[in-house]
Amino acid sequence: MLNKSAFSGLALLAGTAAAPVAHAADIEFWYGNTGTGEEAIQSACAAFNESQSEHHVSCEGQGSYETGMQKAIAAYRSNQHPVLIQFFDAGTLDLMLSGAVQPVQEVAPEVNWSDYINGARSYYETSTGELFSQPYNGSTLIFYGNRELLKKAGVSELPETWEGVIDTARALKQAGVDCPFTTDAHPWRVLEQFSARHGLPIASRNNGYGGLDAEYTFNTGPVAEHLQNLAAWRDEGLVKLDADTAAGKYTTAFNSGECAMMEGSTGSYGAAFAALGDKVEIAMAPMYEGYERHNTLIGGASIWVMKGHDEPAYDAARAFLDFLRGDEQQIEFTRITGYVPVTNSGLAALQAAGLSDDPQFATASTGVESLNQPATEDSRGVRLGFYVQFRDIFMEETQKAFTGGQDMQAALDNAAVRGNELLRRFEQTYKGTKLP
Repeated sequence: MLNKSAFSGLALLAGTAAAPVAHAADIEFWYGNTGTGEEAIQSACAAFNESQSEHHVSCEGQGSYETGMQKAIAAYRSNQHPVLIQFFDAGTLDLMLSGAVQPVQEVAPEVNWSDYINGARSYYETSTGELFSQPYNGSTLIFYGNRELLKKAGVSELPETWEGVIDTARALKQAGVDCPFTTDAHPWRVLEQFSARHGLPIASRNNGYGGLDAEYTFNTGPVAEHLQNLAAWRDEGLVKLDADTAAGKYTTAFNSGECAMMEGSTGSYGAAFAALGDKVEIAMAPMYEGYERHNTLIGGASIWVMKGHDEPAYDAARAFLDFLRGDEQQIEFTRITGYVPVTNSGLAALQAAGLSDDPQFATASTGVESLNQPATEDSRGVRLGFYVQFRDIFMEETQKAFTGGQDMQAALDNAAVRGNELLRRFEQTYKGTKLP
C-alpha cells in the first residue's frame, strides 16, 4: 500500500468540529457499488460530513445499480426519493426520459463542466452539450497481463493487436499455461468497447444519438467477426469464459494467477493489484490490424439529481457534488478502486503530485489516454432505450453459442431481432419525445 505521507499535500479536507445540533439540509445519496467502490464512497461521505457542518449526506448502498434505480423511481412516485442517485452507463437514456431527474448542469450552472475529459462528457451530455449527470466512478476497458506467466512464454510486453494476443496465447499454451486469455464476453467489453475503439457502430443513427428510430447493426461486419473469433479461440483452448475457469469468474481467475491475460475494467485494477502486486501489467485494449484507434467509452456510473426537493436540499447536493469533483477526492477514489480521474484537473493534480508512476495509480494515465483517443460519431456512447434489458438478451444468446447451443451468427442475429423489438417498444413509449 502507498504510504499516505507520499501525498500528504493532497490529504482529505477533514475537520474535527463537534457535530452540530441541526443541519441546513440532510440529504440521501443512493449508490449501487459494492466492494472497493463502496469502501471509497463511504470514505468520501464521511470526509464530506467531517469537512463542514452546514450539510449532512447519508450514503446508502442499494446492492446494485439496477436495484437502486428501481427503488428510486418507485420512491419518486411516493415522494420519498433521495436527492442524488448513482446509476451506470447503460441506463442513461432511460433515466433521461424518466421525468424524475434534472440536468446537473442546470442545478449547478456555475461549475466549469468543460473540465471533464471528453470520453466522460460525451456519454452523459445532451445534444446541446449540457451534462445531464455528473460523471463519478469513471472506468474504461484496458488490457491486463501477468508478467510472471507471460515470461514463461518468452513475452516481455503485452501485445497491442488481437493478432498478437492470439499468437501470445498460443505461446502461453505451449509453455503450459492452461488459461492464456479470459473474458466474460459481456457486451460492455466485447460489443460496446470493441466497437467504439474500432470506430464502428452497434446501431444506426450513431448508436441512437440521432433519434429513437435506431436499429441494431452489430450482427454484420467486424463486430460479428470478432465474436465468431472469440468462439473459435475458445474451442482452441486459448480463451476461457467464466464457467471455463477453475475460479468460476474471469477476474478471480486472473487475480489468482490462473489466467495470463484479461480484458477488464480499470475498476478491476484495485483487486488485481492487491492480489498480484507488480506482476500486473496493463495497456490499452488490443486492436485488429488495419484499424485506427479511437476512444473507448466511459464505464462505471454517474450521479443524477432527482426532482421534487426544496432549495436547501439542492444546496447540500451542490456542496457534496463539488466535494466529490475535487482533485483530492478523485485521487483518493482512484487509489482505492482503480477508477480513473474524470476531470483534466484531477489527472493533472495526480501527475503533479508525482503519483502517476506509482503502481497503485497505474490505470489513471492509461485509462484517460484510452478515453481521449480521437472520437467519431459512433464512439460517443450508446443512447439506446431499454439497453439494460438488451445487455441481458445479448448475453443469453451469445452464451448459447459459446456452449454449442447455436452458432454465433445465429446468436447475433437473434440478439439483434430481440433488441430491435425493445427499441420499437421504447420508441412507442416515448412517441413524439425529442431526445435531450
